[in-house]
Amino acid sequence: MSNYHIKHLEEYYQVYRKSVREPEAFWEEIAEEHFLWRKKWDKVLEWDFSKPEIKWFEGAKLNITENCIDRHLATRGDKTAILFEPNNPEEGAEHITYKQLYHRVNQFANVLKDHGIKKGDRVCIYVPMIPELAISILACARIGAIHSVVFAGFSSKALATRINDSDCKMLITADGSYRGAKTIDLKGIVDEALESCPGINTVLVAKRINSDITMKEGRDKWLQPLLDAASNECAAEVMDAEDPLFILYTSGSTGKPKGMVHTIAGYMVYTAYTFKNAFQYRENDVYWCTADIGWITGHSYIVYGPLANGATTVLYEGVPSYPDFGRFWDIVDKHKVNQFYTAPTAIRALAKQGVELVEKYDLSSLKVLGSVGEPINEEAWHWYNDNVGKNKSPIIDSWWQTETGGIMITPIPYVTPTKPTYATLPFIGIQPCIMNEKGEELKGRQVEGRMCIKFPWPSIARTIWGNHQRYKDTYFSTYENMYFTGDGALRDEVGYYRITGRVDDVIIVSGHNLGTAPIEDAVNEHPAVAESAIVGFPHPIKGSALYGYITLKDAGESRMHDNLRNEINQLIADRIGPIAKLDKIQFTNGLPKTRSGKIMRRILRKIAEKDTSNLGDTSTLLNPEVVQDIMDKSL
Repeated sequence: MSNYHIKHLEEYYQVYRKSVREPEAFWEEIAEEHFLWRKKWDKVLEWDFSKPEIKWFEGAKLNITENCIDRHLATRGDKTAILFEPNNPEEGAEHITYKQLYHRVNQFANVLKDHGIKKGDRVCIYVPMIPELAISILACARIGAIHSVVFAGFSSKALATRINDSDCKMLITADGSYRGAKTIDLKGIVDEALESCPGINTVLVAKRINSDITMKEGRDKWLQPLLDAASNECAAEVMDAEDPLFILYTSGSTGKPKGMVHTIAGYMVYTAYTFKNAFQYRENDVYWCTADIGWITGHSYIVYGPLANGATTVLYEGVPSYPDFGRFWDIVDKHKVNQFYTAPTAIRALAKQGVELVEKYDLSSLKVLGSVGEPINEEAWHWYNDNVGKNKSPIIDSWWQTETGGIMITPIPYVTPTKPTYATLPFIGIQPCIMNEKGEELKGRQVEGRMCIKFPWPSIARTIWGNHQRYKDTYFSTYENMYFTGDGALRDEVGYYRITGRVDDVIIVSGHNLGTAPIEDAVNEHPAVAESAIVGFPHPIKGSALYGYITLKDAGESRMHDNLRNEINQLIADRIGPIAKLDKIQFTNGLPKTRSGKIMRRILRKIAEKDTSNLGDTSTLLNPEVVQDIMDKSL
């Protein structure tokens, strides 16, 4: 069916129109023709955003692992499903075929059952980027347990909060993890977390770094011997379409993390369909998303979306800089990667190293480049396009969220003409709109406001675990009968969308609404600048003024600071207008970031406002030490 693989722009518009005019008929056709169902649905869609309540494929019965694994065995049994690339290149890659994945998932599922895990139980997974991470996720789904993956870089406090919030019975972890030249004592972090998690009865420990660790009698068990003893056959639990598949925590703007709940059928259909089209995946392609499975990007586009399409998906344990900054390109060259999906933070870090390391490797296998996590700035976009894609691999600048489950706005490669810094057009079935602060929809072109979605899509999160009221308040109460994304956006003269940053990153200066992303883009164009973050702070005349935290490529340029400040403001004035100039510019050694590479502007805002009494938990940051350094030097 042509609808499943869009090949040119006219077809995109045709399919998009159908998906919006007859959403139920459209998604029914996709679901019917491309997936295995134990029982068909009674109703395609039931929804009411005022409650909010959303149900897709109600009454259908299925198991997502049969769609991701079993159905490929006859035709793709010997094809590589997961290509594991370890932290240390000398260790050598591991190819796990669909047949091997089937047996390993079944063994793991049997181990879970032997330890009392049953349908509906929550299992917390705190495992580094090794095959056991993907396999444990699929093993939970096989038996109907709800997985809650916590990124294996979070602190013991963050881990404990998440375990307790969803009342997990079991924790799966590893003795430790490799991160570049470092090893991390994961089991030590787990032991500390579990001092305040009375609900955990069993801890299964994978061996990765072979370190000396303490095993608590009766609770902690080595995983491998249990797997070796388990049968490699395990019948898949028949699940309801709307049963929860997983809980994934996303940080709330008000501290306590939100456990987003995704259900099985709609999530499966949408992630599979977006994967196929957003990456233009073909049968023998090798696809690599560099994210961690601890984030939604990894759930949807390392595990479920690729495997539902019978793809080969790369799982990389390490970091972009180890053993040197050419590692990504080395992996692309070695495995002949066709689709490469990474974050702007990584692109900027790699661009900072110059092009010599890129030019060492053969990147001619690349057909599609992707960007995810935040809007990509123009300079990084061009660097990526020119040096990695060699101007022949389109860049998909994809916008979506943990809450949306899958890609929402993106160019389709070789279909949608791209435009730097624009996520371009809505994906099939997505009905975005731009609202103003009075709650009116801004129709037509060249408008700017707040991004909302008018109509449910199959992979929308159904609730926040244990707190449906918070789900309603956060996403459905700002605008009547709409999902509010929390992001600002503009629509240009051809109907392309550009995400301008979180709405709380829109600063009103002298009555002008200024999105921080375009200002940061302008700053980042300066040849001396590596990265920047702009926040607002109170100003007696303008209401708010702009404070820029700027990291330079070469810290030794400090003697030039005053000149640089002038040049940066001139650049902003040239690109955006004098109104957007920065009142304060602080040069920093680094910016506080989450483990997924997002800059924590909330912390920077408090420092700029001189309100540092409560910065929240900074221990989960990638670089917590940078916060004190910024505070010490704040202007």
